[in-house]
Amino acid sequence: MRRKLAAGNWKMNGTAASLAELTAIAAAPAPSEASVLICPPATLLSRAVSAAADSNVMIGGQDCHVASSGAHTGDVSAEMVADTGASHVILGHSERREDHGESNEDVRGKAVTAWDAGLVTVICVGESLSEREADNTLDIIGGQLAGSIPDAATGDNLVVAYEPVWAIGTGKVPTLAQIGDVHDFIRMRLERRFGEGVGRTVSILYGGSVKASNATDIFSVSNVDGALVGGASLKAADFQPIIDALDAS
Repeated sequence: MRRKLAAGNWKMNGTAASLAELTAIAAAPAPSEASVLICPPATLLSRAVSAAADSNVMIGGQDCHVASSGAHTGDVSAEMVADTGASHVILGHSERREDHGESNEDVRGKAVTAWDAGLVTVICVGESLSEREADNTLDIIGGQLAGSIPDAATGDNLVVAYEPVWAIGTGKVPTLAQIGDVHDFIRMRLERRFGEGVGRTVSILYGGSVKASNATDIFSVSNVDGALVGGASLKAADFQPIIDALDAS
């Protein structure tokens, strides 16, 4: 069975004071059908793990280096992320791909390192507006899946997040049919490559301007197992309704 997952990506937001929001999320009644993941900036990882202790909330990093250690000033290794007590790490987010020029091969290498450190990877895929308008969405997604996910993927070490780049933080949301088409395609590709036993157990999240007002509709779509949420995860009052909607879906 696939586990539903509400994941919050705080991106480059948050200081110690922000942990009050995490504490509020952790204090809410645990959802019965969904898991909750918060990915704060690296500076807050250890404190976030402490704040979420004895709750249902898991903590993850937003990236890791492909090397396990070495002369890489300013970078954070997967082992370091795991050492904080975090359980997950986001890889291949469109902002990393665009801002830092990360390729599918880069993401694939990081995933191997993350798995070696015992982390669950949330690997992101998504198309730009020009690619969507050129009707290249599935070609782009297919290439990212093939290039970014290592061969040793399982339902225990991999989550896939589909985030149309043009919808992230813009307020624009694809139609439910468009979301369903991509999620069904991702499921089909996972089953074809890894077999039904693995392909059907990998959770697929949708990301891109998810909020309380549209969460219920999005979670009703085929093969949408949860959400990777940006801005709406920064405040407990905004994120909790999304968690509740997923738990009820």
